[in-house]
Amino acid sequence: FSPSSFLGVGKTTLIQKVSQALKSSGIPIDGFYTQEVREGGRRTGFDVVTLSGNRGPLSRVSSDSSASRREYRVGQYVVDLVSFEQLVLPMLRNINHGGDTEKRICVIDEIGKMELFSQAFIQAVRQTLAGSGTVVLGTIPIPKGKPLDLVEEIRSRKDVKVFNVS
Repeated sequence: FSPSSFLGVGKTTLIQKVSQALKSSGIPIDGFYTQEVREGGRRTGFDVVTLSGNRGPLSRVSSDSSASRREYRVGQYVVDLVSFEQLVLPMLRNINHGGDTEKRICVIDEIGKMELFSQAFIQAVRQTLAGSGTVVLGTIPIPKGKPLDLVEEIRSRKDVKVFNVS
């Protein structure tokens, strides 16, 4: 796990390169990373990209400031929980039901505010971490403001090694 402290330090690039290296050496690997979406030079949101090549929106800049009741927001971004869960949950469940015979690697970039709106995702991450056959390569944010329960739970696990990416 690496804390995602500042935007643009290369966390996702690092995750992608490590994933490609592991994949090409024949190690079973699956997971997802988040990638910023830019239009006309400005960031308009984030997509979820699975290692198997599927892609969908995680969040987009909201055009209006009046949030509707069922909207999940982080700053200027509205989180597309349905899209996120449709892409990520089947992959995590598949990893969790793979049995413990072969070691697998699961990439989770990242476990942050946007992703944690999903209770099903929180449950799936806990299940993945509990599985003895899976090694997780993930990113978590540096604590600032109110701590995120799952992030702090992960950070304090005895079986987790945290690297700071700068």
